[in-house]
Amino acid sequence: MGAPALVEPAGELSIDEVRRYSRHLIIPDVGMTGQKRLKRARVLCVGAGGLGSPALMYLAAAGVGTLGIVEFDVVDESNLQRQIIHGQSDVGRSKAESARDSITEINPFVEVVIHPERLDSSNVMDLFAQYDLIVDGTDNFATRYLVNDACVLLGKPYVWGSIYRFDGQASVFWAEYGPCYRCLYPEPPPPGMVPSCAEGGVLGVLCASIGSIQVTEAIKLITGIGDSLLGRLMVYDALEMNYRQVKIRKDPNCAVCGVNPTVTELIDYDAFCGVISDAAAEAARDSTISVHDLKRMLDERAAGERDFVLIDVREPIEWEIVTIDGAELIPKGAFLDGSALEKLPTDKQIVLHCKVGGRSAEALAVLKGAGFADAVHVGGGINAWVSQIEPEKPNY
Repeated sequence: MGAPALVEPAGELSIDEVRRYSRHLIIPDVGMTGQKRLKRARVLCVGAGGLGSPALMYLAAAGVGTLGIVEFDVVDESNLQRQIIHGQSDVGRSKAESARDSITEINPFVEVVIHPERLDSSNVMDLFAQYDLIVDGTDNFATRYLVNDACVLLGKPYVWGSIYRFDGQASVFWAEYGPCYRCLYPEPPPPGMVPSCAEGGVLGVLCASIGSIQVTEAIKLITGIGDSLLGRLMVYDALEMNYRQVKIRKDPNCAVCGVNPTVTELIDYDAFCGVISDAAAEAARDSTISVHDLKRMLDERAAGERDFVLIDVREPIEWEIVTIDGAELIPKGAFLDGSALEKLPTDKQIVLHCKVGGRSAEALAVLKGAGFADAVHVGGGINAWVSQIEPEKPNY
């Protein structure tokens, strides 16, 4: 689907800019006019992580005049496998500030505006109103629906991408000319059904593949050239090295951009998507212990003063990375299909843990429903255990 160029051309390019962008300027479809449009464009990137890293770097190199970065997180060593805008010396720094410094090194002609805050319903409308185009590099469903709804309400286009393990997706959403994200995904998946990259992993270079597609689409929208992914979903399988397209049509019954929308203002997106299911939240309400509680229980078990079973509900590949001594591995899937229940003693308390607490809460709900009334789970999971109890062990 086509749409007009997003911005008007800026004034003249300086001699230094002409030199820098010469390989763009000699492309007939871009030329001086297209480069001037890029110079005037104001693009906001939501996130400076896996997708935001290549997106910001190539947007800067392309000469987008103003780049905004909304990012509240700090650089962690586990980010460096894929978030190439940051380096070893940036560990512990604000991602927004680290990204700004890298962009300035790539292209000093770009104005960088950082918004080191969490994007939510209280600030998204004011932030998005300052920009022509949004590049979505988020990694959770609540923020994706927030970005979508804000863009629809403001009439803004945005370029979306998603990554997981070896698979990636990308598209362009612009309700004025085609479908929005809700037309493709009217409802979020059930809580816990789709693992995050932190739980399931992601091939680092996949971020570059999808992020570069996002930048290509952004450049096309800004300059008004080519045929954008508006109305099309690009699906990439890195293992098979296969790209395929799926057509997306505007849904007349869409809750936010349809004929009779039911979402006419921002909503509570955490509640809409749910971090964990209602059953898991209810099960964990009075049955969550801290890692310090667990340490005391393990010490008491070692002294023969207490008996319980500690179950790790992560996947075997995660078990190979780090474990809590004395735990047994039964992945969450075995709880969901019921096969774990026959392996558990009925005369001992069951204590569950996972990486951060979400999966163990889901497994806990199954146990509570099966009559294990005194079962508990560990808030914060093994990540909290490593950071607070055994910092000599690896975190991931």
